[in-house]
Amino acid sequence: MGAEVFDIAFVGGNAFTAGWRESRPLGVGVRDGRVVAVDTDAALRDAGAREVVELDGGLVLPAFHDAHAHPVQGGIERLQCDLSDARDADECFRIIADYAAAHPDREWILGGGWTMAHFPGGAPRSADLDRIVPDRPVALSNRDHHGVWVSSAALRRAGIDATTPDPADGRIERGADGSPSGVLHEGAGRLLDAVLPASDPHLALDGLAQAQRKMFALGVVGWQDAWVGEMPGSGDLLAVYLAAVRSGMLRARVTAALWWERERGLEQLEDLTRRRESIDALGRADVLIGDTVKIMVDGVAENFTAAMSHPYLDSCGHATNNRGLTFVDPKALREIVPALDAAGFHVHFHALGDRAVSIALGAIETARRLNGPRPDARHQLAHLQVVSSDDVVRFARAGATANLQMLWGAVDAALDELTFPFLADELVARHYPFRDLRDAGVPLAAGSDWPVSSADPIEAIHAGVNRAAPGEIPDPRLDAGQSLALVDALAAYTAGAAAAGGRSGTSGALTPGHFADLVVLDADPFDAPPERIFESHVTGTWLAGDRVHGGVDA
Repeated sequence: MGAEVFDIAFVGGNAFTAGWRESRPLGVGVRDGRVVAVDTDAALRDAGAREVVELDGGLVLPAFHDAHAHPVQGGIERLQCDLSDARDADECFRIIADYAAAHPDREWILGGGWTMAHFPGGAPRSADLDRIVPDRPVALSNRDHHGVWVSSAALRRAGIDATTPDPADGRIERGADGSPSGVLHEGAGRLLDAVLPASDPHLALDGLAQAQRKMFALGVVGWQDAWVGEMPGSGDLLAVYLAAVRSGMLRARVTAALWWERERGLEQLEDLTRRRESIDALGRADVLIGDTVKIMVDGVAENFTAAMSHPYLDSCGHATNNRGLTFVDPKALREIVPALDAAGFHVHFHALGDRAVSIALGAIETARRLNGPRPDARHQLAHLQVVSSDDVVRFARAGATANLQMLWGAVDAALDELTFPFLADELVARHYPFRDLRDAGVPLAAGSDWPVSSADPIEAIHAGVNRAAPGEIPDPRLDAGQSLALVDALAAYTAGAAAAGGRSGTSGALTPGHFADLVVLDADPFDAPPERIFESHVTGTWLAGDRVHGGVDA
């Protein structure tokens, strides 16, 4: 035999890529960091390879991309007081006490990851933190990062008391006498900014490095960071990413969604353009792209700030006057989005309630009307907890991508205790309409929103197909008809998410010429019943043909 044709050959199992109806008994050949063949085992073995990866009946597919995540934030929290694995309130208290004891020199106790459903009404109290850490201020973000649990010492430092008004974009949780009780919702958390410790760039870089390792272990080689701007305690995340690229630490394929400051207007377009240019100047588009802007339209349903078409209900089931918040005026948004579109930016919306979805789609439609269609536009709406049937049709017409967090399409304590009881029946019925969006021809991308929820694509794909978390049975309150087929869920986490991040021509598919960004699963989920999808696990991840997880060289 002559010279070996492949650097790596993946053989002995099945392969899958978006566009196929199921997996196929094929393997993959890699040379010079790119896919060069998708062929039979016999053909790949005959051609020869320096390294042969035996799949042992497993599956090789394009590596996952995460279309909506906050990796720096997630990594930092894991290096601080990490409550993400706490199973209840008592375990939160224990973790906080242990962390404070282990770090007596820390002026503030910072971290996050607590779950609202672990506390009555979703709102823990300052008194509990005061009991555990009586001598230092404490500020802990909740799991969805839309609220901060604070101690009395932190409130005093920030000058927050019964006379402090709620900001326009947030709410201070209060006791019967009007005094702050322990949680600062949404924009109220910014009241701490002036007193929080200065950001530590080394901590942020360490957090990014830890997040990258975690993502590679889950088969994720790229992500769209949905908040690249100034973040309390972390500094400017763009500076973090630029430093990571220059040092060679960042290897993943990242799209930075530059943060739209809702306190400002169109004057910040010039700043955003300069930030994009600073990324372009690196000349490393294979690692970092900065052509997207993130706009928060609304909040979350658990704290009644997601913008809904029907008013929230009170604890007795009666309609209130609250239909949630819109953080950017809808009229202003119809000026902002066309301006960003004309400047060549793609807009990544946080749109959770159905009213927020309508507002975001209207802004995209205005941009198309004023600027004309942009074939390369990657405007996308993330979260989509509630979407009206009329807006499903508008999605396709607007050319927008549905950025899905599939793991949320299963009933958990947050939906059961903090959401469904406070929503009109019409809104509950329209929860996470994945199949409607797919059937309407809307491009689907998948993301985790980590650290809000698990970063594991397999868990999310399982929930997207089963409308239930791994090991659980579907809840009848969620429409089972909105489940996705396995092929669609996998495509959303590979080709769909890669496209949403601007990498459709280079990653996310088993296409000759694409980077050999690949993941191997120990079992082919197409060979198992849907309820066992979660039993497939990542055994290896390759980035441009280099193994970054699994094996002795990763």
